[in-house]
This record gives sequence, structure tokens and C-alpha cells, in this order.
Amino acid sequence: MLSWIQANFPHIYKMGWGGQTGWGTAIYSTFYMTFVSFGIGGAMGLISGLFLVLTGPRGIAENRVAFWILDKVASILRGIPFIILLSAISPLTRAIVGTSIGMNAALVPLSLSVYPFFARQVQVVLSELDGGVIEAAQASGATFGDLIMVYFREGLPDLIRVTTLTLISLVGYTAMAGAIGAGGLGQVALSYGYLRSNDDVTFLATLLILIFIFVIQFVGDLITRKISHK
Repeated sequence: MLSWIQANFPHIYKMGWGGQTGWGTAIYSTFYMTFVSFGIGGAMGLISGLFLVLTGPRGIAENRVAFWILDKVASILRGIPFIILLSAISPLTRAIVGTSIGMNAALVPLSLSVYPFFARQVQVVLSELDGGVIEAAQASGATFGDLIMVYFREGLPDLIRVTTLTLISLVGYTAMAGAIGAGGLGQVALSYGYLRSNDDVTFLATLLILIFIFVIQFVGDLITRKISHK
């Protein structure tokens, strides 16, 4: 099998599995950047989206100033194209991780890009919940913490759905992060495939990205169906 790959796809074979440019390293880098940045930016987005609903018009903790600040921060960051954000916040990236190049450096712009996107998704999901459920919980004497749990419990299937959407978007962002030497399949497709006219490398890297996206979508849909049927 290996000899067949070496004979028919020499550029793919030459890259190998390990090392800085290996396929295993590229897959790990894409996986790492996607899920770690979502862990950081997604947590920020979840909290921000929740408080956009709580402090917004007719929210249970309505506060115009807090809502205005959260809304404007999300809107401004959401409006900056990711490729521009990469270079615009390079001083901040260097201050946090000590460098503006590499896989860990990419986590900063990736997290900041996923934060406003996910915050808006969470805001939409929670704002569309049945207000009667929230009012019933308030009438029964639920505390502020209890009400937050009601929001999350009622919106959980849709929150899983938007999480899936966000992760898929992040995979695309990791491909663009290759522009700062972040590694991953996106950089392989660009640097070792397209720029060197190695079509087989470009094809395989693209195929692996599509498989990664398919797996995320499949798992997300599976979890959503299981939760919805409970």
C-alpha cells in the first residue's frame, strides 16, 4: 500500500506522518486550534449571549448600559474579517503568548473571532424561547441562578445546533490561520500544495478538512436528536 502511494502520490508520501510538516501534525494542529479556541471564545460567547438576553429589552435583568456595551462589542468584532483580525491584533497576541506566529498564537484571533459569532447565535436561541416558561419559573419563586438554568435547559437542543455551526466555521478560520504559520491542514493545502503546484497534496488536505467538517456535523446532529427526543 505504501509503495503504491509512493509511486502514484509522491508529494503526499514525501510529507510523511510526523514531523513539523507531516499529515499527523497537520491534523492535530487543526483539531487543537478548532476545539481550544472554541473552548475559550465559545465560553465568552455563551456568557455574552446569555447576558445580551438577560439585560436586553424585557429581559429579567434589563440594563440598557450593559446591553449597549455587550451589543456594540459583539457587533464591532463580528464586523472585522478574520484575515484582517489576524494582523490587527498581532501586538495583543504577542503580549499574551509571546509570539504572533504559530499554532498557539492563532488561538488569540480564533477565540476573538468565535466569541461574537457564538454570542449572537446564543442570543438568538435564548431570545426565542417561550416566555411563558420563564414567567412560570419566576412565579414559582425561582432564583436568578435557577432562571439561568431554565434558559439553558429549554434552549439546549438549539444551543447544540449552533455549537455545531460555530465549530464548522472555526475549521474554515483555522485554514486562514495558516497565513501566520499556524500549521494545520489549511497551511498544508496552501504552502505545500497550491503554491508548489502539488495538486495531490491540495486535494488530500481539502478532503481531510471536509471529513473533519462532516464528522462535526454528524456528531452535532446526533446529539441534538438525542436531546430533543428526551
